[in-house]
Amino acid sequence: MELVLAMAIGVLAGSGIWLLLRPRTFQVIMGLSLISYAVNLFIFGMGRIKLAAPPVINTGLAADAGQYADPLPQALVLTAIVIAFATTALFLVVLLASRGLAGTDHVDGRETPL
Repeated sequence: MELVLAMAIGVLAGSGIWLLLRPRTFQVIMGLSLISYAVNLFIFGMGRIKLAAPPVINTGLAADAGQYADPLPQALVLTAIVIAFATTALFLVVLLASRGLAGTDHVDGRETPL
């Protein structure tokens, strides 16, 4: 399971970096989204993935201290998803405004019309 998660994080991060280096703004936005997904998976993976473990045990016994899933990475990832959605929406609005004003969607300053 850890190997699959590590490969998924690597593929998402590598694809995101490749898209960030592309000359068009939509590809840059998609690259940022893929990198944010990779970071979310990384944070989620740092919470020690446990299969068939309840989220919280309320028995109060010290022996059950390691038998539950850590809710903090899940809360951090949920917050990061909301922030990434809002940031992507803002980037898309800026992309449309920039394309309307400049007549091109290149980020490298070239004056090639659409």
